[in-house]
Amino acid sequence: MKKSYSFLIGLSLLSGCAVSPDYQSPVISTPANYIASNETQLHTDGQQVLLGKQMTTQWWSLFNSTALNTLITQAIANNQDLVAAQQRVLQANELVWAQQGAFKPQLSLAGTVGRQKYGAALFGPADFSIPPFTYYEAGPALSWSPDLFGGNKRSTEQQQAMANYQQYQLQAVYLQLTGNVVAQALSIATTQARIKVTEAIIAEDNHTLTLVQAAFKGGAGTKVEVLTAQSQLDADRALLPALHQQLSLAQHALAVLTGNVPANWTVPTFNLNDFSLPQQLPVSLPSELVRQRPDILAAEANLHAASAAVGVATANLYPKINLSANIIQEALTPSGLFKSVNSAWALAAGLTAPLYDGGRLSAQKRAAEHGYQATLAQYKQIIVNSFGQVADVLQALQHDADAEAAQQQAVNTASASLDLSRKSYQAGNTGLLQIEDAARQLSRAQLGLIDTQSQRFLDTAQLFVSLGGSPLQDVNSSQKLNQ
Repeated sequence: MKKSYSFLIGLSLLSGCAVSPDYQSPVISTPANYIASNETQLHTDGQQVLLGKQMTTQWWSLFNSTALNTLITQAIANNQDLVAAQQRVLQANELVWAQQGAFKPQLSLAGTVGRQKYGAALFGPADFSIPPFTYYEAGPALSWSPDLFGGNKRSTEQQQAMANYQQYQLQAVYLQLTGNVVAQALSIATTQARIKVTEAIIAEDNHTLTLVQAAFKGGAGTKVEVLTAQSQLDADRALLPALHQQLSLAQHALAVLTGNVPANWTVPTFNLNDFSLPQQLPVSLPSELVRQRPDILAAEANLHAASAAVGVATANLYPKINLSANIIQEALTPSGLFKSVNSAWALAAGLTAPLYDGGRLSAQKRAAEHGYQATLAQYKQIIVNSFGQVADVLQALQHDADAEAAQQQAVNTASASLDLSRKSYQAGNTGLLQIEDAARQLSRAQLGLIDTQSQRFLDTAQLFVSLGGSPLQDVNSSQKLNQ
């Protein structure tokens, strides 16, 4: 008996020992900066890059738009992609609990009722016969498989890594959702501004056409001038349908993002003037980026799962032991089940070891190792891609600032030209057509300024998204937001 106890104690101590090494997070060499020149030296005209600073919890609040903040709150509460991601996290967590059950003894209760007849030859003389009889069996059964070589440990580790992956995927959905809401709100504001300026251009075209037609009727103009003015009006009118379609698409996209059907949703009004360009841009260090971007964290969780899969495949090469015990009550009548004389019990220890399987288990182990290396390469590439995305946006912000400054100068020049044309007209040196042409040039310069301002807002939002946005710490906090 003492030997049996010693054997069981030894199995308990060995249980959970793994034949494969524990997962180690890869050591990734990260640069000190995202771009060749220091980020703090970027000329962003009013925006300051703060390298090494953490962004606020709600990055979109930096645009100082109450309507935008309200809309994002609605999207977080109603978007079904976010709900689905939350449920996948909960599902993965339950699968971890299910896998952990393999470490514990399994207790079950079984009952059997049957009818049986034995052949006469089984008991001796041919003329000896046992009539058919009904039998009853009932009792508990206990089994336990010691995790001698860490197969269950690695399976649980793999399942936990996949649960972590789903948690980071939830953060990615959250980041994508908030980023898309900001982008569509800016698209609505930009398109409405373009429509307003384009309508002003069309009004100027109409006025110009009226003047040219009057001059032609008075004999002071030509048919070519009339056709040219008409052509310009038609061309500018043709711009409006595409702009209205663009506005509709953005409005419908915003409705869907907030969990609404476009037909049943009142679209909020956005103007570019309602947004403030963030003056300070907190930018995480490259070494910090790999610990906060959800796609990088999800890739590492996948890598951890792939590492655990190698451990599972390795453990499958080794023997497995199963210990079982049961107590059975056997009787020929239901009432007899409760008599101690009808009790039976059994203790058993079983061992299963692979001897020859045609190389199947070894091939599975090698396949798991190749899968790990492929996942490692993918993880490294995602990190490189993320550095490239941040670098692209940082450079874009500098170019956006330059473009906006140039476009603002174009607006100022066109405005000055219009003032001079009006003064020249008042002095009798020029006609109304010159004023109309100068007004059209100003409107076109204003369109360009709208585009550059919008792009600067969009790239600022893209910077926050490329840095990982605002973290959603756990599924509970996301559920609170969803309430």
